[in-house]
Amino acid sequence: MPALHLRAGEPAAGPSFSRLGRALLRLLRGLAALTLLFVALAAIVPLLLPLPALTGSQSAASIAAEDPDRGRFVDLDGLSIYVEERAPPVSADAQVQGGQRPPLLLLHGFLTNTRTWSRVLDPLAVGGRVVAFDRPAFGLSARPLPAHGDDEFADGDDPYSPDAQVAQTLALMDELGIDEAILVGSSAGGALALRVALTRPDRLRALVLIAPALASGGPPGWLRALLDTPQLRRIGPLLTRGVRDRVDEFVGEAWHDPSLVDGAIREGYSRGLRVDDWDRGLWRHTLAYRSADDLLPRLGELQLPVLVITGDDDRVVDPAESERLAEALIRADAELVTIGECGHLPQEECPAQTLAAIEGFVDRHADHRIDSAR
Repeated sequence: MPALHLRAGEPAAGPSFSRLGRALLRLLRGLAALTLLFVALAAIVPLLLPLPALTGSQSAASIAAEDPDRGRFVDLDGLSIYVEERAPPVSADAQVQGGQRPPLLLLHGFLTNTRTWSRVLDPLAVGGRVVAFDRPAFGLSARPLPAHGDDEFADGDDPYSPDAQVAQTLALMDELGIDEAILVGSSAGGALALRVALTRPDRLRALVLIAPALASGGPPGWLRALLDTPQLRRIGPLLTRGVRDRVDEFVGEAWHDPSLVDGAIREGYSRGLRVDDWDRGLWRHTLAYRSADDLLPRLGELQLPVLVITGDDDRVVDPAESERLAEALIRADAELVTIGECGHLPQEECPAQTLAAIEGFVDRHADHRIDSAR
């Protein structure tokens, strides 16, 4: 048998295997280079290309002018806040009742605005003053943005942060001459109501939390890190624009029976998505979002009366979460009302039951702080 001679570095399979190996190596190198190119483009292109202009938007003032008697704008140190306010009917009995009951201050949830209170605003005002307002990034209120060319707000003063939202709520109370109020918070507005109550309990008499969004956790660390990259911060407004095409999806999730949604309610959801810079404001609000983890350990501090309202078919905030919240508010002696065949927005879908629950609770607890001072 002839001897088999191998050259150094040559595989036993012969020259054909060597050529295949070199070709495979070149292919792998090409794929690696292509991958690096895509990574580089993904990192650089978003920073260089201008964002497509937002279409179909207009000023908040022009939208408000479509229904001029409904609300007005209030200036909070340069921040324009849209407010809808109702007062009791002019009668001796109503004036007496209105004088006894502190104002109700209504806080809407994520992707909604003052229109979420349309079916309960006037009925609630029979018993006293009622104020609803659009939080920044929603409805017709301002969408403040960092100075041109800056990625962050000056001095880290983010107007969308949880602390800023608390300060804005208290500043609005000051501007409207409200010393004490009963806060009514829906969904994410419920989390804000709790933050205000834990910050300044002396300014409140009671809380009404409607399907409060207090789920623990928030976005995972990797997603938070991704949100903080310059690339995603730049293209983020493009991502939020998709919300405008998902209003029906939001309604289907939030209502027990979406077929009951009429044109006025549907227009209310879209109202804030017509305002100039709504996409940038919503993106900034998303960046500033923090979970309610810091609130949960402090629930035992609350001594104000609390009413928790939930729909039995809430697919956004599990009714069991609202039940657990009511149980956790031991010192507040919280009450829980569950409304049958109702979804995440009882004030819209089940207004009569929601009104009955709020009015009964307010009648029992409107003088809470007066009694506790005696």
